[in-house]
Amino acid sequence: MFSPIRRFVVYCWNFLFDHEVSPLRHIPDVAIRHYVLQALGLMWAVAFAVAVGSYTFAAVSLIGHTVLIAAAAITVATWTAATAKPDVFVRSSTDKEI
Repeated sequence: MFSPIRRFVVYCWNFLFDHEVSPLRHIPDVAIRHYVLQALGLMWAVAFAVAVGSYTFAAVSLIGHTVLIAAAAITVATWTAATAKPDVFVRSSTDKEI
């Protein structure tokens, strides 16, 4: 039952990481082949790290963006109110609080 799955996993592993099986086998210099494989490995490690970090901090980012959008909305509402009804912001000295 697991034999076809095992063969598939081994084939995929060899296709990616064995320099004599992967498409990198067409590069004649083994040192360059190894360098290219290392560069690709680093690229994928960074890509996954950025993706996982992005998923991890998505909630914090969402809250931060919500606060910024709310601040912008409050600013626009204040400017609109100041333009339409400037008297709202004027407190008369004759008005006394009880």
